[in-house]
Formats: sequence, C-alpha cells, structure tokens
Amino acid sequence: MPAPVDGNSLTIENTIAVARHGAAVELAGDAIARMNASRALIDRLAAGEAPIYAVNTGVGLLANVRIPRGDLDQLQRNVIRSHSAGVGDPLPREVVRAMMLIRANVLAKGFSGIRPVVAERLCDLLNHGVTPVVPSQGSVGASGDLAPLAHMALVLIGEGEAEWRGEILSGAEAMRRAGIEPLELHPKEGISLINGTQAMLAIGCLELDAADTVVDTADVICAMTLDALRGTPRAFDPRINEARPHPGQVETARRLRWLLDGSEIRQSHLGCGRVQDAYSLRCVPQVHGPVREALAEARRVFQIELNSATDNPLVFEDEILSGGNFHGESLAFQLDFLAVALAALAGISERRLDRLVNPALNEELPPFLAGKPGLESGLMMVQVSAASLIAENRVLAHPASPGSITTSGNKEDFVSMGMTSALKLQRVVRNTRAVLAMEVLAAVRGLDLLAPLKTSPALEQMRARIARVSPPIREDRPFYRDIAAIEALIASGELRAAAN
Repeated sequence: MPAPVDGNSLTIENTIAVARHGAAVELAGDAIARMNASRALIDRLAAGEAPIYAVNTGVGLLANVRIPRGDLDQLQRNVIRSHSAGVGDPLPREVVRAMMLIRANVLAKGFSGIRPVVAERLCDLLNHGVTPVVPSQGSVGASGDLAPLAHMALVLIGEGEAEWRGEILSGAEAMRRAGIEPLELHPKEGISLINGTQAMLAIGCLELDAADTVVDTADVICAMTLDALRGTPRAFDPRINEARPHPGQVETARRLRWLLDGSEIRQSHLGCGRVQDAYSLRCVPQVHGPVREALAEARRVFQIELNSATDNPLVFEDEILSGGNFHGESLAFQLDFLAVALAALAGISERRLDRLVNPALNEELPPFLAGKPGLESGLMMVQVSAASLIAENRVLAHPASPGSITTSGNKEDFVSMGMTSALKLQRVVRNTRAVLAMEVLAAVRGLDLLAPLKTSPALEQMRARIARVSPPIREDRPFYRDIAAIEALIASGELRAAAN
C-alpha cells in the first residue's frame, strides 16, 4: 500500500523510506478535499481586481507590478524558469526525492491554493523514479530554497533535466518515458512549488539519520579504545552520571557500562592503581551525551517542519495572507548546531586515536601500533589523516545562519543561509564517520596486541564483524582500503548494534 501524503503525518522515518528505499506514495483523499477548497478561493480572487501577491502581481521587489489577466499562467511558468539559477554539483538522488516528498506534503495541507494535480504529479515522479537534476548551490534559505525547488519544478512542466533509470535526460523526455504528463501551471501554482524550506530539510532529515548511527557507533568504538588502553570504566558509574542527570550523558554512560561488561582485559588490571584516565576517555558521557541531545532537538524541529505550511501567501477560509513561514532560520540553527556537535564528536575520537598510537601518551603499546617500529610506521599517518579532517571540521562548524546577505533589491533583507548550513553538515557527517573509522582501525589493533586477553563479549562480536572487512594488521599496508571499508560498515549501522 502506498503511504498517504496528507500534510499532517509525515515522519522522518517515512521520508527516509521514500528517499532511500523507494517506498510508494499517494495523495490522501482528505488532502484533495482541502486543496480543492482553497483552490476555489484563488480562482475567485484571481478573476477580480484586488492585488494578490504572485497571483496577479510580480514577485519579490516586483510585487507592485500588476500582471494582466491573460498572462497569469505565463507568470507562473516564468517564476519557475527565472528561479532555476542554481549552480554546483547536483544534489544526491535521495535528497531530491526527500525534497519532492516534503514539498508534496506541504501542498497537501491545503493552505497553498493550488490544484491537487500539482501534488499528485510530485507523487508520480517519486513512484516512477523520475528524479530532477537539482544543483546544490544557489539558495539563501529565504524565501525558502527557491533555486533548488525551481529546478525540481522545472521538470514538472517538462523542462530542465532529470535522471530516469540511471540516465540523465531532458525533463520532457524523462516524463515521456515514465508516462507522466507535464503540468500546465495555473495561477499561484508556480510560486507554491518553490516557496519553502524543503531542500535544507531534506538534507537535514537524511543527515540526522546518519548522525544517529554515528553517535551510537562512537560509543562502541570508544569502549574498544578504552579497553585497548587498559582504561577504567569507573567514570561511567551510574552514581556519577545520575548526579548530573542530563539524559544524553546518562544514556551514554549506560551504554559504555554495558559494552565493557565482562571484559577480561578489565579484570587483568583491576589492581593497577590508576585513578583517572585522560578526558578523552573519562569524559565521554559528558561529550557524547550532549551530541545525543543536539540530535534530539534537531529531530524535534525537523519533525515539526515536515508538516508545516511554508508557502507564501497562505490561503485561509476567506482570506489570503502574506507572511514569512518560508524563512529557514529555525532549521538553519539546528543544522549549524549539528555540525558543531559532530565536529566535537570527531575531535574527541581523534584524541583517543592519538592516545592509542602516540608513544608519549601510551607506554603499554608499541609506537604507532607498529609490529616493528622504525622499519614500519604503523598507524602514524592514519592519525595524521584524522587530524586533517578535524581541521576541516573546525572550519565547517563555523555557523552559516548568522551570515545573512541582502537579496532581491533589499526586499528580502535578512535570510537564513540554511542551505549552506545543510551542505556543510553533509561534509561534517562524512568526515566524522571517517575519523571514527580510523579510531576503529587503531582500537582493534590495540586489542589484538593484548591477546590472549579478550575484551567484552559484546565488543568481541564487533571485532569479528570488523575483521571481515579489515583483516588483522600483521605489517604495514595501504590503509585507505581499510578505512573506506570500516566507514561503510559504520554507515550500515552494523556496529551500533552492540550498544543497543
């Protein structure tokens, strides 16, 4: 059964199912009724003399220009064409699919004053695998993601470019092959396709899902590192963490206790006399925990936005009101916060990696975890690569949301830059996953060097899974293949399972 698009019940999980896994969708019956009701008001007012923004007037600073009645349909086509001014690499297919779904859901709320067929066509593109080619750059995040959404809408009217079954075609040809009729836009329908936050929100939902996997996996990797360094889990005692009961901190400490339970390595050094570990080990609940909480807040904001009316103007029972629901500031803040949080997660991971390989910080394992230090460099350069990604994350964590720049002849004089925040976040997530993969490589090597002692049963299972894609290190070899394979393993979610 196709999932209903009704304007009110879309979830992040639904969005991922459609965007990544091709789940089918259809416009709900109650949404059709609401859309028809608001459309009737637009038809009536468009035939009158009163000015209605983007229906019988120009857009932006040109809102004071009246459009003759015979040109109203042409106005909508012109809005789509002129706003298709994006540049840069195309957005990934899954992002565009998420963007189409979320936009269809916004229209289904019935506040946009457009015909149901517009949302139905977006559902058709999703169900038939037609994905518009959408450049990634060109949005300032208000009036929403105008350029990306315009490139999406361009395909609906049989123009632009689209991917269909692995081939890039003209929009008209992709629609023809998929058996979909191009839209003839009527008043209000062009502007209603492009006013909104759907590009930045699409990226946000997908990257939030990836980040959830990353933070869970980071707990697993940290536990491996702690045991490889013969650290103490005493800092994860529930009494300590419940004395400062931030939910993320308490949850991370609980997971670490579970992950390390039953470790032979831990039992072997209970009497060593070590009182405290370095912060990168001891303070993991206090660092990973806030990352969890940043993700939870982003999830709350994104979920609200999925079912919000972000069009302008909005159509109510007997009135059309202009407002600013297209402004992306609430999303931009969360996208920036996520980048900051994940940059910290990567940063503490790199510090743990350095403790594993650095002979000045760790006397119990060989320098750089090399079998023959000097003849072999071991994981020396792996830490250097991690350091480079940390440096890049620090730049990317600088927020875009305060950096408004005036557009549209100073009519749109404070914008969110939310799409810039979203694009930065994509790279921070990838970098963080790579740094964690590098820590995995070093942590597993450290555990191997402590044989025949074993870590906990939960972590031994993860070691066995890792060994399938990254065999035990016996001597120097090119490590880029190992890093890439472990990255893919992290992304798949297989390593997070140990902590649940």
